[in-house]
Amino acid sequence: MILKKDSKRLESIKAAHQLERANFSTRMEDYLEIISELVELKGYATTLDISRYMHVSAPSVTKMLQRLDESGFLEYEKYHGINLTKKGNQVAETIRQKHGILLEFFEILGIGYETANQDAEGIEHHLNPKTIKQLRKFITFLKSNPKILENFKNL
Repeated sequence: MILKKDSKRLESIKAAHQLERANFSTRMEDYLEIISELVELKGYATTLDISRYMHVSAPSVTKMLQRLDESGFLEYEKYHGINLTKKGNQVAETIRQKHGILLEFFEILGIGYETANQDAEGIEHHLNPKTIKQLRKFITFLKSNPKILENFKNL
């Protein structure tokens, strides 16, 4: 017998997964984020570079690049350069901002960089923009109230 509480939780999980599929896949965001970082660092991104960072085969990268191209997130020609479109850059920048906010929050909590970075990487794709906005406000509040922050750190 399923309890009402359990049923509510199951429906919540189901709704979250439907919303995620309807929006944009985490994997696609990861690709855009990697491409953006590579372009920033090297001035360009190659299929091989993406393959190394994503730990997937070059054919898998090619397949995803074609999907991203068809969806208008990048311009891709096989054996040529990969360029993010304005739409692709916006997604990559949003993910970068989410990651930075989460890292800053985890730093305030006293979580080590490696763990914080791993956690941010996992969470950044799943947070609603409203949640990120509130988290940013909370970080600003904590930083502008050093006594509260100090009290927390001394717990």
